[in-house]
Amino acid sequence: MDRKTDHEVLDGVGPRLRALRRARGITLADLAATTGVSESTLSRLESGLRRPSLELLLPLARTYDVPLDDLVGAPRTGDPRIHLKPVTRFGMTFVPLSRRPGGVHAFKMIIPARPEPLEPTPQTHEGFEWLYVLRRLRLVIGERDLTLPPGEAAEFDTSLPHWLGSADGGVVELLILFGLQGVRAHVRNDPQR
Repeated sequence: MDRKTDHEVLDGVGPRLRALRRARGITLADLAATTGVSESTLSRLESGLRRPSLELLLPLARTYDVPLDDLVGAPRTGDPRIHLKPVTRFGMTFVPLSRRPGGVHAFKMIIPARPEPLEPTPQTHEGFEWLYVLRRLRLVIGERDLTLPPGEAAEFDTSLPHWLGSADGGVVELLILFGLQGVRAHVRNDPQR
C-alpha cells in the first residue's frame, strides 16, 4: 500500500482548502470574518507558505461543516456502519441514517400513535424534503391534503406550508431526506413527468 508521508499530507492541505473555498463561492475576506483567522494567514495557508495547525484547521472545519479528516485528506478508516442515536423533537423521533455533515441528511422518522389524529398545523422553512412512506402518512402541503400508503414517495419545497402526521391516529414511519436551501434530492422514475 502506498502511504503518504506526513510532509506530503501537509502539502496537500493548502490546495484542498483553496478548492473548498472556491467551490463554496467564499472570498478570503468572508472566510476571515467567519473564522477569526486573518486573510493573510488564510492566503498563506492555501498557497502552502504556512503549515496547517489544529488551531487553524478547527475553525475552518466548523465553517465548512466538514470533518477535520476531509481537510487533511485523511483516508477513511473504521466501521462504515452508522451508529444510530435517535433524537426526539416536536413529539417525533428522528433516527439518523447518514453522518456526513452538510448537504442532504437521511433520517427514519417515526410519528407516534395517538388516540385521535392531530389537527394539522402547517409550518414553513427554507429547503426541500423528500420522503418515502413505510407506514401510512397524512401529508398536507398548501391546500392539498393527501394520504400516502406505504411505498409512495413525495418531494416538495418546504417554503410551502406543510404538515406530516397520521391520517387515523396510528404510527407513521417514513424515510426522509432533508436538504439545505438550494440543495435538492430528486427521485424520478418517469423522465416525462
